[in-house]
Amino acid sequence: MNPSQSLPPSYFDALYQTDPDPWKFATSDYEAEKYAATIAALPKPNYRSALEIGGSIGVLTQKLATSCDSVLSIDVSKAAQVQAIQRCQQTPHVRFALMNFPHEYPPEIFDLILVSEVGYYWCYEDLRIAQQRMFELLEPGGHLLLVHWLPRSPGYPLTGHEVHDSFLEFVPNKIRHLQAQQNPKYRLDLFERMSEKY
Repeated sequence: MNPSQSLPPSYFDALYQTDPDPWKFATSDYEAEKYAATIAALPKPNYRSALEIGGSIGVLTQKLATSCDSVLSIDVSKAAQVQAIQRCQQTPHVRFALMNFPHEYPPEIFDLILVSEVGYYWCYEDLRIAQQRMFELLEPGGHLLLVHWLPRSPGYPLTGHEVHDSFLEFVPNKIRHLQAQQNPKYRLDLFERMSEKY
């Protein structure tokens, strides 16, 4: 893999063709604990409209839906999203779209954006584009929640620490860091978009 290039959609399609759940999202105790911590970190009991970037097979999507009036879950892999749609068929307020974020993005504004286990697939250039895009898609006072695995994975352009640290440096007069949690294997950071007066 080239660290100066983001992982392409074909990389993920190949993974899901080999294994429908390559990261064991549906069966891992570690993932279940991390998902519980993710939902617990949300400062508000309910959100109007959430954007989930990289929804994969929909395990976290299903849990996120309990805290939101509307969820748009996007992913680059059709094979993964077919599973997500099936998993979330009892939650009609969840929508799905195939998008290669940040180069493709929805024409909407959200009060919550969730990025779980996605950022290290981007190269630095795409990460910077993604940061600006998220800022534009997030309404003032809206929350941005990041959750990422920390150990370096061979072939991934970035690490979880690199992703989160880059957000701490991103336009500090526009986003405010609200919360940090660090587990031996993953890191969680919560941000809020500041109002325009700042």
